[in-house]
Amino acid sequence: MKIAVPVTSTNQVDDHFGHCNFYDVFSVSQHKEITDSKRIPSLQGCGCKSNIAEILAADGVTVMLAGGIGNGAINVLKNAGISVIRGCSGDSAYLVKLYLLGTLLDSGESCHHHENHQAQEDGHQCSH
Repeated sequence: MKIAVPVTSTNQVDDHFGHCNFYDVFSVSQHKEITDSKRIPSLQGCGCKSNIAEILAADGVTVMLAGGIGNGAINVLKNAGISVIRGCSGDSAYLVKLYLLGTLLDSGESCHHHENHQAQEDGHQCSH
C-alpha cells in the first residue's frame, strides 16, 4: 500500500491540496509499517486540473490524507483509484502512522470556495 500526503516544505499537511509544495509518498508493508518514503514535487496549478492523480496512481498510491480539498480534486483522485481522507493536519509521517492504527476519520467536509477555506486547528487528526 502507498499513502500520499500533500505537504508544505516543513512536512506539515498543506491546508489547501491544490497549493501544496510536495506530496510525501509512504510505502507501507503488510504489517502496517512504513517501509519507505519519498517526496514528489507538486505541479503548479489547481490539483483537480493537474495530472497529479495519474502520477500518484501510477506510483501505486491508493490513499490520500489531505487537509482542505475540493470536490473536483476528490473526484479526480477517486477516478484514479485513490481514496481521500479530508480535514487532516499535522506532520505527514505521524498522520500516516495514525491512519495505519485506524484512528483517522474523514471530516466529511470539502472546500467549496477556495477563498473561504480555513485550516482546522485540531492537531493531528482528520475529524473531531
